[in-house]
Amino acid sequence: MAFSPDGQWLASGSVDATVKVWRADDGALVRALSHPVGVTSVAFSADGQWLASGSYDKLVRVWRMSDGALVQTLAGHSDAVWTVAFSPDNQWLASAGADKSVIVWKLADGARARTFTGHTLTVWEVAFSPDGRWLASGSFDKTVKLWRLDADAPARTLAAHSEAVVSIAFSPDGKLLASGGDDSSVRLWQVDSGALMRTLSQEPRHVYAVAFSPDGRYLASGSRDRSTFGELMQNIFGSKPGDEKGETIRLWQVSDGRLLQTLAGHANDVHSVQFSPDGRRLASGSEDSTVILWRLGP
Repeated sequence: MAFSPDGQWLASGSVDATVKVWRADDGALVRALSHPVGVTSVAFSADGQWLASGSYDKLVRVWRMSDGALVQTLAGHSDAVWTVAFSPDNQWLASAGADKSVIVWKLADGARARTFTGHTLTVWEVAFSPDGRWLASGSFDKTVKLWRLDADAPARTLAAHSEAVVSIAFSPDGKLLASGGDDSSVRLWQVDSGALMRTLSQEPRHVYAVAFSPDGRYLASGSRDRSTFGELMQNIFGSKPGDEKGETIRLWQVSDGRLLQTLAGHANDVHSVQFSPDGRRLASGSEDSTVILWRLGP
């Protein structure tokens, strides 16, 4: 899922082969964008004009928000695209996936500007730092890599997770990076030094989503209860969701790592969490086929 920069829209992508754009104020569906196969990821450009989506068909698509028109189809990956992210200056679009590579595209013409290789397993998520200096990638090889767009090799490799890293997010000031993984933990890193600052335990839950609040004071995490990547793949490709119900969204205080609140409402595992730009709402997307908007403030 992704909020538009002005907070007016919420986009969600699904294995039902659609991207849906919702009006955030009242949850009304305003547009549905069709794909031939399941959608794995969505991202808004920083100016809100464009929406990108990744898919199982190895392609990245760029849509114009004003009318929902498909304006670019980017082909370069050799396997499913799991993640997409725009740079803060709207010049670049990054994508990555099951082919272990990270591709950076020039948004103006859709040309491939850079391909980063270095991960040894699927890359699950990419994120640009708020100042655009860094591109981070989290992988099933248990590492997070920090890249600069003008260098081929990663500037840093962050290795502390004991299982796959499947979610990453920069703090609004760009000083911290959060990573969540299948080892039931959220880890906070100092970007400049690469030092591990804090580990937040989620035992026995596998963390599949992390997001900072706009003021950087809080971190939200979403999780899967007692599950494995194999079970995830079974669910993606058609098995029934489980009957377990869990309190699978947590709100943490970044300054000291204290757990502030647990949100219960989904009937199955949570794969995405996003704060609205004003910080008053939190959106969560789940394997139960629903998106929930939580009110966090007045």
